[in-house]
Amino acid sequence: MRSVETDALRIACLEQGPEDGWPVILSHGFPYDVHAFDDVASILAREGARVVAPYARGFGPTRFISDTIMRSGQQAARGRDIVQLADALGLERPILGGFDWGGNASCAAAALWPERIGGLVSYAGYDVIDVSGQRHCVAPSLERVFWYQHLFQTERGRECLAEHRSELCRMLWRAWSPGWRFDEATFARSAAAFDNPDFVDVVIHCYRWVFGLAAGDPALQPLEDRLARKPAVTVPTVTLDGAADPLKPGGTAGHAGLFAGPHEHRVVDAGHNLPQEQPRDFADAVIKVREWLRSLGWG
Repeated sequence: MRSVETDALRIACLEQGPEDGWPVILSHGFPYDVHAFDDVASILAREGARVVAPYARGFGPTRFISDTIMRSGQQAARGRDIVQLADALGLERPILGGFDWGGNASCAAAALWPERIGGLVSYAGYDVIDVSGQRHCVAPSLERVFWYQHLFQTERGRECLAEHRSELCRMLWRAWSPGWRFDEATFARSAAAFDNPDFVDVVIHCYRWVFGLAAGDPALQPLEDRLARKPAVTVPTVTLDGAADPLKPGGTAGHAGLFAGPHEHRVVDAGHNLPQEQPRDFADAVIKVREWLRSLGWG
């Protein structure tokens, strides 16, 4: 494990592969951690990639560098974290891959800074959050799946996450990946990342901001304004859906029009945590993006 410092964070990350390999940054979601990508990283490292898997803000050993920095969980903050991590490590136009929060952050980074990103593998399609759209309801069956987001809007929900974080997150793992039979050791290895002192604040802010019920960082508002206009992703991209993911019923094939560069959509027999359930499929998507980049003379 190593860490690098940005203007807000000391980001801890795991690395696999040669130092001079083609660069890949793999970003996890909530409630997961870097170990969701252990097998994906091993496959890519054998293909010559330098793979970096950072702990997101509020997770694991990653820390804010000052008590005065807002514990924001908004997408512009997390997307900027990825770009600043790449700069700190000297990674030139890395391929970004992510799911859940990590897919959202990777999409945001690719949409906002395409000149600094080589390509993208995004679980759940064009995963930039439409905050104005989140102010409106969805079907009751899906609102039921989103119970945790509704819970987090209240101080009762903050207390529940703080006092019962492992139990709550284990429930989400099971519900979101109904066909995945993980053991307790696998969960415990990732659950250790939820003991970060900023975990609760970052998670609660994320979901309240998504609902439009908490203000974001004012310094990031220009970036959020750009994301609100749904800028097309222009870098080569493979998007993935898990066929058994209850959070994404029907999948995201309809997002194709938001990708202006080379794009392919794939459906995998998996739940929400696709990288850990089907690592070969996720790795193959990254390798496909790498092939496109080489054909374009970009890497």
